[in-house]
Amino acid sequence: MDAPFEIDHRNVLHGWAHAPGPGRHRRGAQPETAVTGLRFAFYGRTSTAEFQDPATSRAWQREMAESVIAGHGVIAGEFFDVGCSRRVPWMRRPRAAALLEQAHGAARGFDAVVVGEFERGFTDRQFHEVAALLDVHGVAVWLPETAGPVDLADPDHRVLMQVLAAQSQREVLRSRHRTLAAMTAQTVEQGRFLGGRPPYGYRLVDAGPHPNRAHAAWGRRRQRLDPDPVTARHVRWIFAERLAGRSTAGIARELNERGVPCPSAADPGRNRHRSGQAWNLRSVAVILANPRYTGRAVWRRNQSATPGEGRRMVPAEWAISASSAHPALVTEADFVAVQQIRAARMTDDGVIRGYQLAGLIRCGLCGRLMDAHWVNGRAGYRCRHGHHSARPAPPDRPGNLYVREDHLLVELAQRWKVDGNNSASPASGVTAHLRSRNMVVVHDRTGWRVVARDDL
Repeated sequence: MDAPFEIDHRNVLHGWAHAPGPGRHRRGAQPETAVTGLRFAFYGRTSTAEFQDPATSRAWQREMAESVIAGHGVIAGEFFDVGCSRRVPWMRRPRAAALLEQAHGAARGFDAVVVGEFERGFTDRQFHEVAALLDVHGVAVWLPETAGPVDLADPDHRVLMQVLAAQSQREVLRSRHRTLAAMTAQTVEQGRFLGGRPPYGYRLVDAGPHPNRAHAAWGRRRQRLDPDPVTARHVRWIFAERLAGRSTAGIARELNERGVPCPSAADPGRNRHRSGQAWNLRSVAVILANPRYTGRAVWRRNQSATPGEGRRMVPAEWAISASSAHPALVTEADFVAVQQIRAARMTDDGVIRGYQLAGLIRCGLCGRLMDAHWVNGRAGYRCRHGHHSARPAPPDRPGNLYVREDHLLVELAQRWKVDGNNSASPASGVTAHLRSRNMVVVHDRTGWRVVARDDL
């Protein structure tokens, strides 16, 4: 007896839908014929893998590309970037760079490039730059917006490319503004945890349903920071030691001697890019500079200015929650005091030079904190207005500003009537007075004035 016919149940409906028969052909469809002609390289892109489905994004972009080249050729190669912003130049996108590299080769496998949507591939002047590179090797770029190859010798195409570039750039700026404004409001008004790794000393705990009702219906939950039962005490100890005047090097050294796991060793799953071997100066300094240990939600301490680059925002530009967002590991007053501490450095002869007003004097000309500077056997402070010896000084830069510490201490002590009777010394009395009131001394060539930090 013959073996029974085996049906592939996964493909029965698909096979039936495409089999010949009445009512199973699309109206107007023509019999498939072999397509010959140009070989195309398809390029597509999606910004993120976390918030977009790369498979879905690739599918609709490729469908658009195939509709453009229908009847003119076939896609012979595919280059699809995942996790790349459109602002990133093509040479810095892995797959786009590979496409350009193959275009330069004598044995390339395509004759033209097709992009599923202009905004998926380009912004600003990127199209002109890429098209020029490909044109050298006789490779044209096809777009749905032009229903075929782009001809930059055609005035209409040139105008269209300029409009598309401006529209793409406008979308980038609008999306960025909306996102920044929304995240700032979520931080300031709601104290929301916006994602990322929890700081050393904290862990993530459930904070209830997601505030967006649609996300909540899908089961998404909010998270917030909570003191980690193992590492929180080390953070408190680090701040206490720093407040006692200990250097970051000394703190790191004792943590290593005591065998305390460093941040990347305590949470290796979220720190795979770190060695996890030991504490160092930077790991201690990062903890001491993190304002989230005060219990406030803080966001936008760094800002990406251009792709691959960024700048550290000054505290006045941070987004800080209006109220406490999670349990604090250090008081706000202690955190601020730590930011004003500058460790004394040991000279070659073993002498430690002390600077009583370190972190408390600002330049009245440029607004920078003045650097502690030892000159002629005395403590002083200077400001070079951002200049350093690694680059030439601009001709319009103001001259260096200097102030002697001993003279300034005497004047401040006389102003507040600080003497040795009510403090250990006039210097410590002046320093304590400034720190307790969160004030700084602003100095310029005409003199000095005391200003609250919040007024700067």
